[in-house]
Parts: sequence; C-alpha cells; structure tokens
Amino acid sequence: MSTAEPTKKTIRWLALESNPEYVRDLGVPAPWRYADVMGLDEELLAFVPQPVHAVILLFPCTPKYEEFCKEERKRIDKEGQIVSPKIVFYPQTIANACGTMGVLHSIANNWAHGGLLKLKEGGVIKNFLEKTLNLSLADRAKALEEDTSLASVHENHASTGQTATPDLADNVDLHFVCLVERDGHIYELDGNKPYPINHGPSSKDSFLVDAIKVAKEFVERDPENLNFSVIAATTAEDDDY
Repeated sequence: MSTAEPTKKTIRWLALESNPEYVRDLGVPAPWRYADVMGLDEELLAFVPQPVHAVILLFPCTPKYEEFCKEERKRIDKEGQIVSPKIVFYPQTIANACGTMGVLHSIANNWAHGGLLKLKEGGVIKNFLEKTLNLSLADRAKALEEDTSLASVHENHASTGQTATPDLADNVDLHFVCLVERDGHIYELDGNKPYPINHGPSSKDSFLVDAIKVAKEFVERDPENLNFSVIAATTAEDDDY
C-alpha cells in the first residue's frame, strides 16, 4: 500500500463526541452498534457484547504520543511491515474529523471485500465507499473533503451532543483510532499516520483480547493520562446483553 503524507488541515469540522451511534443516519442498519468497553482487565471483557468486529480507541494526543509516532514511523520505514491488500485506509486531512474517521474505518473494513456488514442502498456511507474504494489514498482524502453528505451527518451529530458544542476554530486534542483484524493480523487505522500499522497476529476469535493488548500499550506509553476510552463495534442484539 502506498503512503499518504499528512497535509495541512485547512478544512475543519466540529469535534464529534465519543458516541458514534449516528451510524443509522449514515445508512448502517441494526444490529451494528457501538458499545463501551468498561475496562481493560480480562474479567471485564466478558461483559463486552459479542461478536466484536472493530475496536475504537479514544485518547488525548500528548507530546509523548507524538514523539512515539515519530519513532514508530522511522522504525517501519526502515524495517517495513506486512499490510493486507484487503485493508481499507483513509488519510485524514480534515481537522477534528477523527471521530468520523474511526467509525468510517470500522465500517469500511467490515463491508469491503466481501465483509459481513450490509449497508443501506443509497445510504450516505455506502455511496461514499463505493465511490472511493478503488481510489488512491490521496484521492480518497480529497473525496472525503468534498463529500457534503458525510460532512452534514457529522455536523448534525457533533452539534447535538451532550456537552457544549465547540467552536470550529477549536483544536481538539482527543483522537480516535480504529483497530480491525484482517487476514490473520490486527491493524491500527489512524488517518493522521501515513499508513496502517500492523500490530501482529490475530484472528476473529482472539480479536477482542488482542485489541485490548494494543489498547494497553497506548495507556502504558502515557500512564499519567486518564482520559482514555474504548468502544467496540458489535452485531450483538441489545437484548443479548
């Protein structure tokens, strides 16, 4: 997979809260939903609705994290990594769009290439994915910048959250990344990075446990920072849990 260099984010969206239930307006039918992971301890994972198809991490962007990302990129650029051709990755060139990027990556990688997720015909997200799936990374980013339907759904839900709506000029330091399993490996999808990050072997059966191990690595890199949340994308019915 080619890389996409981060660009100056001249387009800015309102920040989206850690509550990505707006997927119905995107055209994602039930039972696909997002559930909070109440803790990273193994015994608490039993309460996470199964099956889990993606995990979204929400955490602050701190100087420690930014320094780690620089070193991580140097290592991967030098050593290389395996990236499945079936991984769908979108660069983020829009400020404050990381909530939608996390949801977009979770949906795209469970829909594309014969995935289990069925999307609403004519829906916002299916139209966008069909239009962009075969584009280059640069063209995917440009298409996202120009997609008014996706921006409209994001704006509607960002402006109706439970907390005070931020100003468009605000730089929000909370960041969303998505973890998915594909072809026997677990990948981190962060549109602020130039490519997906392979975090090692995984499987559909072990995905949640493996994803939590990755989440713990994020926490351990900045243990003094307590603003860390984990959300699981699941197709479990509400009545099952």
